[in-house]
Amino acid sequence: MTADEIKIKFLELHPAAVAEENADWPAFEVNADSWKSLALQLRNLPEWHCDYLFCLTCIDWKTHLTMVYHLSSTTYRHNFVVKVKIDRNKPVIDTVCDIWRTAEFHEREVFELFGVHFNGHPDLRLLILPDGWEGKYPLRKDFEDPINMIKL
Repeated sequence: MTADEIKIKFLELHPAAVAEENADWPAFEVNADSWKSLALQLRNLPEWHCDYLFCLTCIDWKTHLTMVYHLSSTTYRHNFVVKVKIDRNKPVIDTVCDIWRTAEFHEREVFELFGVHFNGHPDLRLLILPDGWEGKYPLRKDFEDPINMIKL
């Protein structure tokens, strides 16, 4: 599918989505409440067959957090991005590691570095940082490290 075809078909599948303009890849913003069911459709519908989540990350905008999912179909070779805005003060979203196994590691990383809790994740615990860093989210914009004098 071309980028324009992806945009048209995605908006047919999920009319509440907002398509981004001027993106390198087709990109869509969806509501957190509908993300899990949409993810299942993107994985299971034969016309999409998004069998590969190759990047999952988070962005801190100071007012909210945005989860960013890069999806691909190894069958059709199309790529696109799905973004989900979540509350910065209570960052919670459903896991997709039961849909795409690669998400398990990435969700643990986002949990550790941004403080996002993934409902249904089987193993949310520190991945990189040593013990004692629980609740200190070093990739958030309000993180301060007085020892190394880091302030964003």
